[in-house]
Amino acid sequence: MNGKSANLAIITNNTFEATKAINLHHYDLSSALQTTLKFPELIAIFCSKIANKIPHSAYAYTNKEFDLEVKSGVFTRHSCNYALKVEHQQLGELTLMNNHRFSESDLQLLETMLCCLIYPLRNATLFHQALKLAYTDQLTQANNRASFNDSINREISLATRNIKKLSLIFFDIDHFKAINDTYGHDCGDITLASSAKRIKENLRDSDIFFRYGGEEFVILLSDTDANGAEFLAERIRASIEQHTIAYGMDIIKITASLGVSTLRDNDTRESFVMRADKAMYTAKHNGRNRVVSVN
Repeated sequence: MNGKSANLAIITNNTFEATKAINLHHYDLSSALQTTLKFPELIAIFCSKIANKIPHSAYAYTNKEFDLEVKSGVFTRHSCNYALKVEHQQLGELTLMNNHRFSESDLQLLETMLCCLIYPLRNATLFHQALKLAYTDQLTQANNRASFNDSINREISLATRNIKKLSLIFFDIDHFKAINDTYGHDCGDITLASSAKRIKENLRDSDIFFRYGGEEFVILLSDTDANGAEFLAERIRASIEQHTIAYGMDIIKITASLGVSTLRDNDTRESFVMRADKAMYTAKHNGRNRVVSVN
């Protein structure tokens, strides 16, 4: 801090003009970074604004907390990397790349400008942490019903616009009430959390998993036709069936009933969901521990 003060105290025309230019650039950069809470946009704005002063061929930003990776540009051999954090809060890692080595003056200027990025990143982190908490079922760590209501509207619009398939799996843990009544709610919670874990192990990165309510779960499958959805549903059913829970001195066998529907051209959100829900109840009425598909 003292070194910076001493440098600023040296007043010459060159020093003043350079400092003034940097401060104006910082003001412009800081203002631009206040316009969004989206990580990809923040990084894109930052890298665009510094490009004239610190030329680079590409950037990459990763944030493990939100399973996020953002990349843009032509990746080359020379790079500089910064793990970003404030007050022990991790904010991700930023890497800049170039065709030649970054000079010491480039790095010093970059580190100064990174100060403008830190607090917008922290604001974005706090926002997305709150959003994640509001949209996550704490017991199973699946997305919750509110998240489903938002996601299905978006996925239907995307599938319709891009002329792609969209499928839905509804499933329900068989005899769950009996498990709760016989062994208690703690065992019921273990059953739900364990089943959710088995389900997640069988999903692709693009699949979106929700706890719909009680012992009911839902999976939204983008770019997936009826055959693909039925195949995944069967794999999940088998995975749950093969898993048992040891509770006290008892071994509890878990099964699930699953219903599958695929979006039709004339579907509304309600009709799409209703077909999967009815298919699931058909699976229950036909003996449970099975998959029923309605195209």
